Order: sequence, then C-alpha cells, then structure tokens
Amino acid sequence: MIKRIWSITLYVTSIARSKDFYEKTLGLNKMYEYPTYIGFDCGGVELGLIPRNSVRVGEDAPSLQLLVDDVDEAYQTLMGKGVAFIAGPHDEPWGGRQARFQDLDGNVLELTQINWKRYFDVSSKGA
Repeated sequence: MIKRIWSITLYVTSIARSKDFYEKTLGLNKMYEYPTYIGFDCGGVELGLIPRNSVRVGEDAPSLQLLVDDVDEAYQTLMGKGVAFIAGPHDEPWGGRQARFQDLDGNVLELTQINWKRYFDVSSKGA
C-alpha cells in the first residue's frame, strides 16, 4: 500500500531565513519557490517549508506524506483497521489527492496520490 515517503513539511517562522539555511547552509537543491511554500530535494524526498503565519491553528502541523497509488483505497483499508482520519480523501490544486490522519502520538500523516501531469503543469507555471 505505502510506497515511500513523498515529503516532509515543516512550518517556519521566517521563510527567507529558513530558505537560506536549507539552501545555502545545508546545500539542498531548491526545486521551486512560491510565496507560501518552498520545496527542496532531500535525497528524493521533498522537504517543504511553509511560513508559520499561514498555518491554521489546530489544523496544520508538521506532516509526513506517504505516497500511495490510490488514496481512496488506502483510506478505506485504514478506516477498516480503526484509523480515525482528520480529513478524508480530497483533491489539492497542485495535483495531489490526500487524506490526513494522526498516529498514536498525534503526529500528522498524509496519504498522498499524485496526478503527475497536473503536478508538473502547476510546478512549471508556479502557484
């Protein structure tokens, strides 16, 4: 069901300062940059930065995205195993389909399915 980690998203207090740290200090390759998101390649896993002021209190937290072939199928399978979801399957404007849940300690995990054509179209045009 789960193929690999797709991305890890961190919320930062200063997007500019964090961009410099991850790009210049750590030497990560910036894949794209938007006003509310910067994505870096970290060995094939996307490390995303979102400014903390854009976080919806109580809804957004650092998250681990798990790549799957079919979000709806994985959602049903996990629901059958008693997993309680924060958000059911939904489409994202960047080409993803996601469902969000928490592990036993409250860490946010997201099942992520990607429409690659939409993803690359949006990435090439910018958000």
